[in-house]
Amino acid sequence: MVAERARLVEISGIRRLFEAASPDAVNLGLGEPDFDPPPEVVAALCDAVRSGMNHYGPSAGISALREKIAERYRSLDPTTTRENIIVTSGGSEGLMTVALTLYDAGDEVLVPNPGFVLYSPHARLMGATPVPYSLTAENRYLPDLDELERLVSPRTRALVVNSPSNPTGAVFPKKTVARLSAFADRHDLSIVSDEVYEEIVYERPATSFWGVSDRAVIVNSFSKTLAMTGWRVGFLVAPRTLAPELNKVHYHIVACPPTPTQVAVLAGLSDGEEARRSMVREFRARRAIVTRLLSRTPGLSVVPPEGAFYVFPRFSWDRTATEAAGDLLRRGVITTPGDVFGSLGASHLRLSFAASRENLRRGLAVLRRYAADLAEGTVP
Repeated sequence: MVAERARLVEISGIRRLFEAASPDAVNLGLGEPDFDPPPEVVAALCDAVRSGMNHYGPSAGISALREKIAERYRSLDPTTTRENIIVTSGGSEGLMTVALTLYDAGDEVLVPNPGFVLYSPHARLMGATPVPYSLTAENRYLPDLDELERLVSPRTRALVVNSPSNPTGAVFPKKTVARLSAFADRHDLSIVSDEVYEEIVYERPATSFWGVSDRAVIVNSFSKTLAMTGWRVGFLVAPRTLAPELNKVHYHIVACPPTPTQVAVLAGLSDGEEARRSMVREFRARRAIVTRLLSRTPGLSVVPPEGAFYVFPRFSWDRTATEAAGDLLRRGVITTPGDVFGSLGASHLRLSFAASRENLRRGLAVLRRYAADLAEGTVP
């Protein structure tokens, strides 16, 4: 007999399209960089494996890596130490650890709509109720503080935020971070801040909630910045009083993060800076291509993304997002229907520019032809 909680969640809609695609389809649905990890990171992993670093490590992660992460956050809060840091098996495990630690049955959790596909299911798995707050193109996909005040209740336990955002590419200005922090203070809420795309920005640096709010738990990952999504290494930054509780729950999920990949990450943080900058430069160039071509596509409007490697165009076609993504899949292009990220994604597609410039141009040419066919009434 399956537990009732398993019936509360479904397989991600993102996965369904990938599995239905032909092998030669142009993939604009990728949620990962199309780069390899920096050479220094690969070499460090091989050296770690060959030198015998293949055994269990500390539950919270190896000390050297925790200290290196703490150094990075000390500029935001000088009191940060490795005791604030827990190394996780990717950002997804970090999010689950936070949900298990913070949410009780009957709680309410404010989650972005549209937002990353794990936030609401994690709340439901804990017996909590996800309460969506709106992110709209008219507001450049930033939270509306007046709406949040209407949605908060005595049962609200936490506010989940994501900047830079998947799927919208929005980056919170400093004043937005300050206002959300003050909102959490007023209502005695924890802030769960997903900052995994923090280094992939184009207009301005991302502002972390660390050092702004003492209620924040930061969820971060090396998957995107070091192009190592399959290696599954992320981390949490948490207040000193909360970190031991998070680490206790984290232990019961994975025991400890993988040792050799942590050694490799440490090398990437020390020596991989130029590779990270080069990747962001390439994403910036692709962003320009994508926004230019989308602006010329009939029936589409787009807010240029300020971070991450996604664009979230809104369409005016007589189609649902799932129908449009299905039509494009049959024409050989993988996209992600916006409604998998929440009800306010219903007239959107998420396109990833973690694809070569050639594939971006090919895929967007198909999209433009599809939009023209819709306008001419030639699509069944």
